[in-house]
Amino acid sequence: MVQEGNTKASLGKEKIWSRDFLFIWVANFFIFLGFQMTLPTIPLFVKELGGSDQMVGIIVGIFTFSALLIRPYAGHALESKGRGFVYLLGLGIFVISVGAYAFTASLVLLVIIRIVQGIGWGFSTTAGGTVATDLIPPKRRGEGMGYFGLSGNIALAFGPSLGLTLVGIISYSQLFLLCAVFGLFALLFALKIHYKKVNVSPHKTQPARFDVFEKSAIQPAVLLFFITFAFGGIATFLPLHAMERGVEGIQLYFLIFAIFIMISRTFSGQIYDRKGHKYIFLPAAVLIFVSMLLLAWLPSTAILLTAAGCFGLGFGAIQPALQAWAVNKAPSDRKGMANATFFSSFDLGVGIGAILFGQIASWFNYASIYLTAAGSIVISILIYIFVVLKSKEKLA
Repeated sequence: MVQEGNTKASLGKEKIWSRDFLFIWVANFFIFLGFQMTLPTIPLFVKELGGSDQMVGIIVGIFTFSALLIRPYAGHALESKGRGFVYLLGLGIFVISVGAYAFTASLVLLVIIRIVQGIGWGFSTTAGGTVATDLIPPKRRGEGMGYFGLSGNIALAFGPSLGLTLVGIISYSQLFLLCAVFGLFALLFALKIHYKKVNVSPHKTQPARFDVFEKSAIQPAVLLFFITFAFGGIATFLPLHAMERGVEGIQLYFLIFAIFIMISRTFSGQIYDRKGHKYIFLPAAVLIFVSMLLLAWLPSTAILLTAAGCFGLGFGAIQPALQAWAVNKAPSDRKGMANATFFSSFDLGVGIGAILFGQIASWFNYASIYLTAAGSIVISILIYIFVVLKSKEKLA
C-alpha cells in the first residue's frame, strides 16, 4: 500500500509506479484488451446472427445498462467487503461471460450473456479505478490516473484492430475464447495485488436505500455522460458507417485514436494537477466536436484518421481529468462510490447513445449519428460554461 509523505515537499516527489500500481496497470490492460477486441466485432456477430441495426444498439446498450445498475452496489461493496473481493469477482464474471460467447448461437442467449458480462464489467472497472486511486499519491492523482488510463488506451490501440483482423482469419468462437484468456491473465495479475484494507467506522450507519451516487462527483459525471454519449456512436456503428461509405482503414482508426490518447495523457494529467480542469475540458471538448463533424462527413480514409487523432487528443485529456476531479472531491470513505458514480455516467452515456443511434441509423443514416453526437458535445460545453464555471467552484 502506498504510504503518504509527511511533508509538502515530499508529496510532490512520491512515486506513482509502485509494485502494486504496476500489477493493477497490467491487469487493467488485459481486461481492456479482451473487452476492446469484442467492441467492434460484437455488432458484426449480431449481423451474422441475423440481427438488425436496432438489435445491434439494444445488445450494446443492454451491456452498459447492466454495468450501470450494478455500479452503485459495487461502490458500496468496495467500502464494506473490500477492494480485492469486488475486483476479483468482477474479473471472474467477465472471463466466464466472454468465454460463453463462443457457444452462443441465438440473439436471445446473446442478450442474456451480455447482461452477465455487464455485471462483471461494472464490478471490475469500478474496483480497478478505485484500486488505482488508492495507490496514487493524492497530489499526483491527475497524472497518475492518466498513466493508469494508458493501460486501457494501449489495449484500445491493438484490441479493436486485432479483433477485426482475427475475425477474418478465425471463427467468432475462437475469437471470444481468446478474449476470455486475456481476461484470465488479468485475474492472475489481480491476485498479486496488496489491496487497501477497508476500515469500517464503528459509528458508520447502513447506507440509505437510495444511496446510488456520490453527490460530490455529479458535475464531472454529468459532463462525462454527454461526452460518452458520442462515444457510443464510435464504438458501435463506425465499422458499419465506414463500410457503407466505402472508406477503408477502420482498423487504423482505432490505432490512431489510441496513439493520440497516449500522446495526450503524457501532458494533460500534469496540466490538470497544476492548473485544474478549466485548462483541460473546453479545448478537449472542442477537439471531440470537430471529430464528430468529420465522421459525419467521412469522404475518405484521410478524414477518418484525422477524426481519430482529434478524438484521441480530446478524449485522452478529458476522461482522466474528469475522473480525478470526481475522486478528489469525494470524502475518504466515499472514493469507491465516487468512482461508481463516474463510471455509471460513462455507461449511461454509451448505453443511451448506442440504443438511440440504432434508431437514428434505421430512420435516417449513419452520418446522422455523428451529427447528433456533435450536438451532445455542444451541450456538455454549454453546461460547463454556464453551470460549472458560473458556480465559481474551487478547481479540483
